[in-house]
Amino acid sequence: MPSELSKAYNPAGVEPRLYDWWERSGFFHAEPDDPGDPFCIVIPLPNVTGSLHIGHALDHSVQDALIRRARMQGRNAMWQPGTDHAGIATQMVVERQIAAEGMSRRELGREAFVERVWEWKQQSGGTILRQMRRLGASCDWRRAQFTLDDHYVAAVRKVFCDLHAEGLIYRGNRLVNWDPVLGTAMSDIEVDHVEVDGELAHLRYPGADHSEGIVVATTRAETMLGDTAVAVHPDDDRYRHLVGTVLRHPLLDRELPVIADDGVDPSFGTGAVKVTPAHDPNDYEMGLRHALPMVDVMNPDATINANGGRFEGLDRFEARSRVKEALDELGLLVNVTPHRHSVGHSSRSRAVVEPRLSEQWFVDVTPLAEPVIEAVRSGRTGFVPERNAKGFLDWMENLRDWCISRQLWWGHRIPAWYDEHGETHVLREDPDPALGWTQDPDVLDTWFSAWLWPFVTLGWPERTPSLETWYPTTVLVTGYDINTFWVSRMLMAGLHFLDEVPFDVVLNHGLVRDRFGKKMSKSFGNVIDPLELIDRYGADALRFALLRAAAPGQDVPLAEEWVEGARRFANKLWNAGRLVLSKVGETTPADGLPAADELQPEDRWILSRLEAARAAAEDAYDGFDLARAARALYHFVWDEYCDWYLELAKLRDDPAARRVLVGVLDEALRLLHPIMPFVTEEIWRTLTHAGDDGTIMRAAWPAAAPQRTDPRAEAELEALRAAVTELRRFRADHGLAPSARLEVIAVAAVQERAVLEAGVDGIRRLAGVGSWSFADAPPDRSALGKLVIAGAELYVPLAGLVDLDGERSRLARDLDRALAEKERAERKLSNTGFVAKAPAAVVQAERDKVAEWDRALRKLSDQLDGLG
Repeated sequence: MPSELSKAYNPAGVEPRLYDWWERSGFFHAEPDDPGDPFCIVIPLPNVTGSLHIGHALDHSVQDALIRRARMQGRNAMWQPGTDHAGIATQMVVERQIAAEGMSRRELGREAFVERVWEWKQQSGGTILRQMRRLGASCDWRRAQFTLDDHYVAAVRKVFCDLHAEGLIYRGNRLVNWDPVLGTAMSDIEVDHVEVDGELAHLRYPGADHSEGIVVATTRAETMLGDTAVAVHPDDDRYRHLVGTVLRHPLLDRELPVIADDGVDPSFGTGAVKVTPAHDPNDYEMGLRHALPMVDVMNPDATINANGGRFEGLDRFEARSRVKEALDELGLLVNVTPHRHSVGHSSRSRAVVEPRLSEQWFVDVTPLAEPVIEAVRSGRTGFVPERNAKGFLDWMENLRDWCISRQLWWGHRIPAWYDEHGETHVLREDPDPALGWTQDPDVLDTWFSAWLWPFVTLGWPERTPSLETWYPTTVLVTGYDINTFWVSRMLMAGLHFLDEVPFDVVLNHGLVRDRFGKKMSKSFGNVIDPLELIDRYGADALRFALLRAAAPGQDVPLAEEWVEGARRFANKLWNAGRLVLSKVGETTPADGLPAADELQPEDRWILSRLEAARAAAEDAYDGFDLARAARALYHFVWDEYCDWYLELAKLRDDPAARRVLVGVLDEALRLLHPIMPFVTEEIWRTLTHAGDDGTIMRAAWPAAAPQRTDPRAEAELEALRAAVTELRRFRADHGLAPSARLEVIAVAAVQERAVLEAGVDGIRRLAGVGSWSFADAPPDRSALGKLVIAGAELYVPLAGLVDLDGERSRLARDLDRALAEKERAERKLSNTGFVAKAPAAVVQAERDKVAEWDRALRKLSDQLDGLG
């Protein structure tokens, strides 16, 4: 424990030392039989390949603030950490390594390749967990898990086998997202939709009876090789007479029926669409509705297969050009126009994703979704903000079966084997090798293990003490962007396998964006590296800057200077600690607060303001609104405790002041600790003379103290603050030396006079007032400065203080400038075009300027009149 605080706060020296001590001391660890009501958060497991990015920093800061507060409230709080094996991402990392050695994974072989991945994981897979420690994340590291740990593999196998036995897992030929570079199916979340400049080709499909047929529009001409129909909207009069007729495929020996379907958008292109069920999600659904043939025309590498006729072997993009050329030669390419549209790209390989029919394993999610919908509607699991529940339910009511197989080598191997007769055997344990069965080569989608995270980490399928204590977990903190991909599936799994929701609350935060609200991207050059910010400003500063803007569900703007500003707040807190320690001697929070009759007005005021700040922070924490909590505590610490109470208290040297100084700082540190853990710990341990095992993390959360609320003290100190603020501004406006003493004559109503009288001593000390008196009317004297505060007027004789002629000239110049600014704003507002076209906020800003300059003109005129 430090005996005193250093002159300057140095996060680089304090943070690593404190974190190492916290972790070694076991302060983050919890046991099922520890006292207190359970409180549990499972971390949204980061990829084992990952490094800490700014989104992680926000996500982990929110979770850490919640878990630290829960500990201080006496809860049995456990934050479950771990990492995801991240099938595609991890496999790509190692494939790049062996490619640099001149080999491919297929040359290396499956077993040797998987061994290489495990080697990489052991050497580099803990990077993000080490970086989380730098942020201050107080996870229960003794419980850290990996989704390919042995017990996790066994649990995944059990789930697969159980669902297969229930008929909810099946193998089928369905449309999937296909990455032709990686050669695997992909989940929707791994597909980035990017706006690109493409072309819209208008193709004519002639009638089988040699009529002119129908013109369709498409951005993917190569897929017309797999067309099995042309569709129109049933209410489209242009084509109603053609429904039921037959068209001729212009490049292949195939007839195409004209069908009517409500899924057609009559306003797109010509209003008629080609139907390619094997290569388009909407067409696939249409094909099912109309029992159309599904013709797959692509190989796994996105070259055209034998179903494409003479185009076989061509890359899909080369085939697109060749198909248009062939149609043009036949006079069937009507035209080609520029067209900007969204195209799915693999988030891993960046290849254009191909919707493609493929034999894969699927989960029938409809029976699993129904209990989730009921649980959210009934409030068993709530969303913060509540509005996010609606979008979640809309998505849950329109689910497609989940493709769970991936054509990779790294991951949970599908526990299915095929015998010599082609029969499938799904088993929890490997069969006897003597049987000669062949295991399915695919692995499971990463989400298939991730959806079990809230309960497998607690020991399921065994009914362990951890599972009994902490399931369901308390709150899941995650971005709103993965509610559908991950949150939904965890709810399905929890309700299906444990008949209980996996978490009581889903707390959605937004995305971290730059100061202008733009998404952070390397291509925009606006990416912020959280580790660099921690190096420069400390973890507390980054956490505070993020959390101060992290209202539930809202995107979080961030700029480096805002982190720098948060560092200044940490410095302010540090300097307050140094000042208090220099004043209080051996006084500690254990001495308690003084009796009520020992308190001065400023003591009663700061205790009243502390209770207001505590209540505001408590309400915000309870509502998961850390932004509101951070702002309330910032305002109290900086604007009230530091700027006012410390200034008043340091002029005193009595036991009551010392005990209030210490007691208020102690509570403020405890309230701030979940948000800024390092600086609060260092100051608190010094302030409280804590022993080797004394930590603010185990200090009691401040309790409500409504008896501290004191409206009279607040009114008295607000009057003092207003008077001091105006008098200080007066001194600055007139360039008065600090040694100059003011004469002040106050004119106030009876009630306001009583309030001011209570604070006169403080006003005199803080504003450099030599003489203060009250009068019933303004003094009949020339050259007076006039200051107006709520319910009172303060008059300051200027003779002998300022150069009166120079002051008149200055005020006249300021009046001219204020008048010019007001007229400029009024001219803008008189421009009807500006008022009609400018954003409402811009127009209102100009109106506000007019009002502001009006006030300034009145004040300057009063000052000039006062000079006589």
